[in-house]
Amino acid sequence: MIIITGATGKLGSRIVDRLLDRVPADQVGISVRDPGRAADLAARGVRARRGDFTDPGSLADAFESATQVLVVSASETGDRAVAQHVAAIEAARAAGAERVVYTSHQAAGADSLFAPMPDHAATERYLAETGTPFTALRNGFYAGTIPLLLGQALETGELVAPADGPVSWTTHDDLAEAAAIILADEGRFDGATPPLTAADALDLGDVAGILSELTGRPIRRVVADDEEWTAGLIEHGVPEAQATMLLGMFQAARRGEFATTGSTLEQLLGHPAAPVRSLLEGVAAPR
Repeated sequence: MIIITGATGKLGSRIVDRLLDRVPADQVGISVRDPGRAADLAARGVRARRGDFTDPGSLADAFESATQVLVVSASETGDRAVAQHVAAIEAARAAGAERVVYTSHQAAGADSLFAPMPDHAATERYLAETGTPFTALRNGFYAGTIPLLLGQALETGELVAPADGPVSWTTHDDLAEAAAIILADEGRFDGATPPLTAADALDLGDVAGILSELTGRPIRRVVADDEEWTAGLIEHGVPEAQATMLLGMFQAARRGEFATTGSTLEQLLGHPAAPVRSLLEGVAAPR
């Protein structure tokens, strides 16, 4: 049985949906904090059980009979995130899973300036040390982040943010489809995959240019001072730790950490990856 964690989340739910196109529902199980939120999947024949990374005891039941377990990375960062990943990995091994699949990132690295990346690197190291076969999905940066970075650009005509760099923005839909393909064809990749990214890497100047084309109005990219931008977030109620982490994303981008692209994703999908323009068409559409 293939077990998917985080199956009611933005990525996990899509993975389950795509996986059900490839394997029978009675071969799919989900591990979620609240099984009540997965009633639609249970109705389709998927086994839904409670599993919480912060409650390792719950994972034994959730992972029962697992042949593969997909560990969707935690939403936290730092030691707590890695501890949760380790708990899930060990529960998968205890359940007899023959392979652990983990949602990593193309920029996973111990020296990254963006806090989640060292967590991914630490989790990959732990997986390698266990001796259990594993696949680390080196996913591109979620394109769904872009609307969160636009601020008031559509209203003011200025996209204000710290200096950045090219990012291989990749959609949840494409990454979910790739994960489902890899789970359904076990063993296609051992260890870390090549970068699973869209074909192009764009910075926010490129995004502003596309928005200008789509809206027919000039949208100018304005580079904000790091400290002033972070202070502005804090003044608007963003916790200081979160604001600092977000700044780290820009610092990592301008160091080139997210610029890697590759053809593996499109080869897996058998079609081109969705471009950033397709996402921005929805953002720019009149409301």
